[in-house]
Amino acid sequence: MNYYFNKTLNEDFDKVIEKVTEELKNEGFGILTEIDVKETLKKKLDVDFKKYKILGACNPPYAHKALEAEDKIGTMLPCNVIVQEIEEGTVEVAAVNPMASMQAVENEKLTEVADEITSRLKHVIGKL
Repeated sequence: MNYYFNKTLNEDFDKVIEKVTEELKNEGFGILTEIDVKETLKKKLDVDFKKYKILGACNPPYAHKALEAEDKIGTMLPCNVIVQEIEEGTVEVAAVNPMASMQAVENEKLTEVADEITSRLKHVIGKL
């Protein structure tokens, strides 16, 4: 099982960020965190890096169900979605596969939640 699903788009980086955010919203996710890796690496290490953002996506009802099923599951939340510029005009979007990351946790209730979130994230990637 792959630990992520992805799609490559021939679009502007910022437009892809907007599109991903909108599709996540359509599936009930909000963005809790946004990490600009390019900016952070420049600031902390004075390293030039490609455009790369990590979006921490959360679907509150499912996060609540997951936390009720397994109180340590917060170590794996939120669901990360990355947007990276492969080259100008070519952008890859990849989302974590919750089923892959949850395999280590043997909890049937959690598996049901992970299955639903996996389906929703696959739908987001598919709609891009």
